[in-house]
Amino acid sequence: MARNVGVIGLGAMGYGVASSLLRAGFNVHAFDVRAEALNKFAAAGGVASASPAELGAAVDVVITLVVNAAQTEEVLFGDKGAVHGLKPGSVVISSATVAPEFSVALAQRLAQQGLLLLDAPVSGGAARAASGEMTMMTSGPAEVYAKVDDVLKGMAGKVYRLGEAHGIGSKIKLINQLLAGVHVAVTAEAMALGLREGVDPAALYEVITHSAGNSWMFENRVPHILNGDYTPLSAVDIFVKDLGLVLDTARQSKFPLPLSAAAHQMYMMASSAGHGGEDDSAVIKIFPGITLPSS
Repeated sequence: MARNVGVIGLGAMGYGVASSLLRAGFNVHAFDVRAEALNKFAAAGGVASASPAELGAAVDVVITLVVNAAQTEEVLFGDKGAVHGLKPGSVVISSATVAPEFSVALAQRLAQQGLLLLDAPVSGGAARAASGEMTMMTSGPAEVYAKVDDVLKGMAGKVYRLGEAHGIGSKIKLINQLLAGVHVAVTAEAMALGLREGVDPAALYEVITHSAGNSWMFENRVPHILNGDYTPLSAVDIFVKDLGLVLDTARQSKFPLPLSAAAHQMYMMASSAGHGGEDDSAVIKIFPGITLPSS
């Protein structure tokens, strides 16, 4: 019989993960606060759950793909949280970007309920999540991997097993977010300079993507700027949060991160100007006198 797996959070990444697991043959139960997302998933063959607790009672693996630690806390331990429905021995795969110490504490709290945790943040964007080819940065005890190996194979192309201690996966995800956030910020800076200097932006994009200055973020985000389409795939406020976590983590050991701090301020400026819910490439809007297609 097909295994029952739960996905909490049907955003850009979560919907892709849930869809990939459906294709892999799992019975996928899902919860999201948005009725339209649940209805869409049910129409695709999934099971819509009325609450995280109802979902937890129907599965033995729950994947949380929410925005942050506060949402993870709510969907697991809130009044209608999944923990209230999960059977002892079940596994929570926590995939939100959170502070490493939160993952450690989460594992301890779940253990008190007879539950297991895999610290498992993800990367790769919505397209790779939807195709089952995203990357997972995981850590946890060997017994957890034994319980969820088939689930991991169904949802990701690369599953890095980074150690038995919870928090290792979250540490590496924060370093990934450091690079991603700085790359998007410097992409915006470069494109803003090109626009100010009167360079054809399409030509600039073509040249850079075939030159040493290219990065995955430049190649992926500049089309948003060229098209003036700031529909959020990953929002400005995500990097306000994630680079904030990066800086908080480094501050604990008094480790300097000057580029991360500068990039974080750029996202803070964009958010305070009203662009926090827009795509992270909208950080280009902080530069004065830049005429964009959406203006």
